[in-house]
Amino acid sequence: MKAEIIAVGAELLTPDFRDTNSLPLTAGLNELGIAVSFKTIVGDDEADLARVLRTAIGRSDLVLCMGGLGPTEDDRTRETLARVLKRKLVFRAAIRACIRERFRRRGLPMSASNLKQCYVIDGAEVLDNPNGTAPGQWLETKRSRIALLPGPPREILPMFENDVLPRLAGLGRGLSVRRIIRLTGLGESAMETRLKSVYAEVPSGVTVTTLASPGDLAIHLTYTGGGPRASAETRLDELEASIGRALRPWIYSRRGEGLEEVVGALLRSRDLTIACAESCTGGLIGHRLTDIPGSSDYFLESAVVYGNRAKIRRLGVPAALIDRHGAVSAPVARAMALGIRRTSGADLGLAVTGVAGPGGGTARKPVGLVYLALARARGTVVERHLFFGGRAQVKFQSSQKALDIVRKTLIARTGKAL
Repeated sequence: MKAEIIAVGAELLTPDFRDTNSLPLTAGLNELGIAVSFKTIVGDDEADLARVLRTAIGRSDLVLCMGGLGPTEDDRTRETLARVLKRKLVFRAAIRACIRERFRRRGLPMSASNLKQCYVIDGAEVLDNPNGTAPGQWLETKRSRIALLPGPPREILPMFENDVLPRLAGLGRGLSVRRIIRLTGLGESAMETRLKSVYAEVPSGVTVTTLASPGDLAIHLTYTGGGPRASAETRLDELEASIGRALRPWIYSRRGEGLEEVVGALLRSRDLTIACAESCTGGLIGHRLTDIPGSSDYFLESAVVYGNRAKIRRLGVPAALIDRHGAVSAPVARAMALGIRRTSGADLGLAVTGVAGPGGGTARKPVGLVYLALARARGTVVERHLFFGGRAQVKFQSSQKALDIVRKTLIARTGKAL
């Protein structure tokens, strides 16, 4: 079965919004052995939307169309698809009653504009939407199965899981099993060089896809085919072991978790706490650590000490040290890590200071120069790094390297004494 996803909305064609819904939809389809062959983003222009829908219906067995089901004038998905299929729109009083009740519970009158959401394409099944006013629709033609889904994530994801996936069970290519291996500290070309011999061993039915971003690499292993699940798992186990032998020092996850989740689990398992002192990252490390539920078990605080006076006042960094070496230096990074460990009472003090750019760099201290320090009971580790890319990339790579220093420290020793 060949699937296609269409995201509708002019806002998705601007720099301000991204299509994130297609990612969990693709994952859900892949679990059923259904491959996604096309993803399209189209604006609200009716003629453009009609062309996209005709093309999709003509080439794909399954079409998932997201967005454009709201009450406003520019929500035109249901009307456009009805014209493409040459079907009528039928008013459903039951939908109107549901929308009215939703407004009544909020103490608001139903707007007349919501009436357009009560129309269903002739022959379509209504997919209930307990989280919004736009019901979904499920249609089948001689060529394709089509699902019209609302755009907001809190509405589309429950509808997809509860109403769409059950209708697709048994229609895929068979079993689909996936693994995600993630690593950091290694470039994409260097990874490819180390994996050349591994690629020659890839079992039948397994595909290997690598995704690269600054500071992070992901290797996706996917088995698609028949046979028992145990056999598929064995194939992936063997391939994963080969990849592990080639890339072990850089692998931080074999289940697809982010580095912050891995570090958090290590801190919790060792009953350790951490606090951060951040300059060029502006709180990004603390944000990533606290993005994990339950992080209060190990994360104490983060001090964003952007200016020199903040470093002096908040962390006790000697002013003379900054005058002598500059804020972006190994001695200052060390003092910051020691300062946050002392003032917070954490087991680990993590610090970062650098030049994120695009300005502020010099010949001696170029943009991307970052110093990282980790203070612990047994001493302080300081590392110097030079990252490339724009401001956001330098900040992320700094946070990634900082978290990886913590990870490597925690796996190198056991027990609370570090």
